[in-house]
Amino acid sequence: MNVSLSSELEKFVRAQVESGLYNNASEVVRESLRLMINPRRDELRANVMQGIKDAESGKYSTGKEVYKRLKASISTRAKK
Repeated sequence: MNVSLSSELEKFVRAQVESGLYNNASEVVRESLRLMINPRRDELRANVMQGIKDAESGKYSTGKEVYKRLKASISTRAKK
């Protein structure tokens, strides 16, 4: 299959490959189509990126802390 892109879209695809996020133009196009099929994936990706930024800036909880909160939450729900 051959696809024709406007010069603006071609520049965008090239920039994505040059950024190192994708190995080639086909990967960029496939990812774009996946996002069109499942737009919530973009939201999930944004949330993951925010989590990475938070962790890098020291805003995170240890596994032990998360486990304690989950255990307390489950215990509270079980009592209802």
